[in-house]
Amino acid sequence: QVQLVESGGGVVQAGGSLRLSCAASGRTSMHYSMGWFRQAPGKEREFVVAITWIGNTYYADSVKGRFTISRDNAKNTLYLQMNSLKPEDTAVYYCGAGSRNTYYRRSDYAYWGQGTQVTVSS
Repeated sequence: QVQLVESGGGVVQAGGSLRLSCAASGRTSMHYSMGWFRQAPGKEREFVVAITWIGNTYYADSVKGRFTISRDNAKNTLYLQMNSLKPEDTAVYYCGAGSRNTYYRRSDYAYWGQGTQVTVSS
């Protein structure tokens, strides 16, 4: 069993920044890909960004150039640096971990955290 706990969400003005963290515990693996998804009220959970276990990164077009994903394997922690935030970034952000070769579908991830709320005011 792998447990993922997100933190770092909050309320920020448009144009501001936040850094999210995802702490992993339990039976973690260095070979997991990890990613961030987000879900706004009334909408489906959508792919934001992923990082493979070898360090390749993939960003949704909506966040490219503004968000940066990174991981600290020694600390079993995933990060999402979010800059130039927009109101449309408002959502619950979820951290996922999985061992599949693909990374942009919800089903690619076997483990999920419970999410952290990000609210961007206009």
